[in-house]
Amino acid sequence: MTMLDRFRRHRSWLKWSLGLVVVTFIFLYVPSFLDPAAGTGTNPNDAIATIEGRRVTVGTFQTLYQQQLMSVRQAYGGQITEDMIRQLQIPQRVVQQMVDEESMVVEATRLGMTVSNAELRERILRMPGFQENGQFIGDARYRQVLSLQRPPIRAADFEEQLRKGLLAEKLQAAITAWVLISDADAEAEYLKQNEKVKLEMAVFTADQFSAGITPTDAEISARFTANQDTYRSPEKRRVRYLSIDAEALRATRTVTPAEVDARYRESIAMFTTPEQVRASHILFKTGEGKDEAAQRKAAEDVLAKVKAGGDFAALAKQYSEDTSAAQGGDLNFFAREAMVKEFSDSAFAMQPGQVSDIVKSQFGFHIITTTERRAGGTQPLADVRAQIEDQLKFEKAGAEAQSIADQAAKEIDDPSDLDRVAQARGLTVSDSGLFSRDEPLAGLGFAPLVAAEAFTMEQGKVSGQLRTNQGIAFITLTEIKAPAVPALDEVKDRVRDDVIRLKAVDLAKAKAVAMAAAARRGTFAAAAKAAGVEVKTTDLVTRGTPYPEVGVNSTVDASVFPLAKGATSAPIQTDHAVVVARVADRTDVTPEMLATGRPQMSTQLLQQRRQEFFSAYMSKAKQKMRITFNDAALKTLFGS
Repeated sequence: MTMLDRFRRHRSWLKWSLGLVVVTFIFLYVPSFLDPAAGTGTNPNDAIATIEGRRVTVGTFQTLYQQQLMSVRQAYGGQITEDMIRQLQIPQRVVQQMVDEESMVVEATRLGMTVSNAELRERILRMPGFQENGQFIGDARYRQVLSLQRPPIRAADFEEQLRKGLLAEKLQAAITAWVLISDADAEAEYLKQNEKVKLEMAVFTADQFSAGITPTDAEISARFTANQDTYRSPEKRRVRYLSIDAEALRATRTVTPAEVDARYRESIAMFTTPEQVRASHILFKTGEGKDEAAQRKAAEDVLAKVKAGGDFAALAKQYSEDTSAAQGGDLNFFAREAMVKEFSDSAFAMQPGQVSDIVKSQFGFHIITTTERRAGGTQPLADVRAQIEDQLKFEKAGAEAQSIADQAAKEIDDPSDLDRVAQARGLTVSDSGLFSRDEPLAGLGFAPLVAAEAFTMEQGKVSGQLRTNQGIAFITLTEIKAPAVPALDEVKDRVRDDVIRLKAVDLAKAKAVAMAAAARRGTFAAAAKAAGVEVKTTDLVTRGTPYPEVGVNSTVDASVFPLAKGATSAPIQTDHAVVVARVADRTDVTPEMLATGRPQMSTQLLQQRRQEFFSAYMSKAKQKMRITFNDAALKTLFGS
């Protein structure tokens, strides 16, 4: 699996919101802020966006972007390239989250909400990062902690950001207070996530039966006539575009050793990683009306199970009161400063595989196991030289492309100017071919900004500068093709394939019906063998797990999970296959597990549903706000 694949699998982790970071993430540690990125060609005080008069500045973006980038690089061992950053659209995500945060502040202010100095102070006093032995460390040391960040954080800046986070927290609490979770909802979700089955599966795919099926013209015509909306084409548009290819320019850029050395020194923090450990824990919370003695006793009982050879991850899922329980208590890698002192001291003192005694922190009682260690250090210049050279070439190419685009923009007023400007600069004007909103453009590939502009602009006009994966483009709209049901001849191959698939699924179903009947008279394995299909066995899986041949499938889930151990399903039809399944084993949720897990599941489900409602609420609220973007600043910050 490539590094980029790993990022894509964890894409949701990248969708961070600074407001939520401040009010929740910071309960475990104080964030590290880095120096603003240099060389962007923008003033830190310039506004990237304005939301009802509230400015999102370049300087704030640079700080938060570098903070996010450092977190990503530390989490993945520094193995992230500029191409990955562009493909993951990290800069765009940071801007969007900044706009979302300011929008929450605007909406909270509209509703008359404020955060008093007393509320702000009270929250700071309760933050674990500013406590020692359960007490606030004092104003002098509070400022010292902030000053020791890389680079130092001014207390005023930290408190301003915290105030925004608290305001967002108040807003969300007020808007979502009515959302509640019933015991039945929590139990149903707990069953969904924890009930498991192990299946023997006989899968009859359409592909197995499609050979030899030759639809008649009458069958193809009948299918098309009865399902015309299925084949309706979306609106499509065509543009001519002048492209300035920064990727091509990068190949011609040169970088001197002195430039590489200077960038390495300037960015040394980006290549420095502190010692880290990966640990899992089982948490028994204290406070909030909990009986501390009872919680310690519960922790001691579970610790005894761990030391007797119990599965740590399974016990964490069953007993831990932390959100990490769903991951078997896994907290991934973290630096010493990332956790409260008692926790870090224990985790860093152990070797992989060791388990702590009971560790008490302000959160409660922890059972900790260290699973991996990662040494800290600074990557030598020799190891990152190629990466820095590539980054510098990327920046130089982007600057050159921007310079060409800025000059071209002054000379382009109407579509006829595109060819003249292209010829003068050795560029070309190309044709995109017809494309829908979510299709690639010939020569440009997927270009969301180009597509968005093409589907809103008028014919006879020329766009401004538009970012593409290759660089910058100017476009003019040349054709609009309205949505329509195509003639049968245009989609005949597609309709023929559908007819073949449906006939093949019918044949698969007939075979599956016979096989299921045989399995009920004899054995599942013998029936499958007689039907000419290989039995595929799963592990113990929960709902939503991909199945062999059919992937994640709610129809299969709904059919197999109600079955008792040893039972065989009726044939289960999917779009491209028919499945017969036997429940070889199952793990049911006991009343004790349900009683233990329901409170945490109720909390988790409540947070999820409140977040979903709040997101929908804010989407509507933002539609009523005056939100403007500084295109020039965005172009400079995002690069090509």
